[in-house]
Amino acid sequence: MNVADDFLAIGRIVDVYGLKGWVKIRSFTEPETNFLNYSHCFYQDGKQWKPLKLEHGKIHGKGLVVKFAGFDDRTAAEALLKLDLVVKSSELPALDAGEYYWHQLEKLDVYAVSETEEKWLGRIDHLLETGSNDVLVVKPCEGSIDKRERLLPYRPEVVVKVDIPSKKMLVDWDIDF
Repeated sequence: MNVADDFLAIGRIVDVYGLKGWVKIRSFTEPETNFLNYSHCFYQDGKQWKPLKLEHGKIHGKGLVVKFAGFDDRTAAEALLKLDLVVKSSELPALDAGEYYWHQLEKLDVYAVSETEEKWLGRIDHLLETGSNDVLVVKPCEGSIDKRERLLPYRPEVVVKVDIPSKKMLVDWDIDF
């Protein structure tokens, strides 16, 4: 999904719910109920961003259902189907030092470090949630040491340094693994 740098996708409208304008949401937040913490979000209509105001929201079954202001019947709500919902990145809660949102880690260049050198492994394409720890999917790039995709655990013993402004991550990783 391509969203402008100043916006972050927090969910997608996947279906309508009932007759009074409610919709089902697939939340991209963790936990999924954090979606309900955003009273305003936006969707893209052509090249223009349009605001939505959350009136009501609740857990329903295994997901979320919400009601947006101005969408008061099923027909109006159907116009929102399949839309991605975004918030301004500046509205995200602040994190403690050393913590990062996934979107901040994506596209960082990853270097394996040793006592004498750094070797470019590639670029973080995306992350996977595995239950025990998150996994960085590092894809090779033009100029990286080889053409291998690597799956690196996002753990403190592996990740040596994250430098967001320089778009760089240093890892303690055997390049032959």
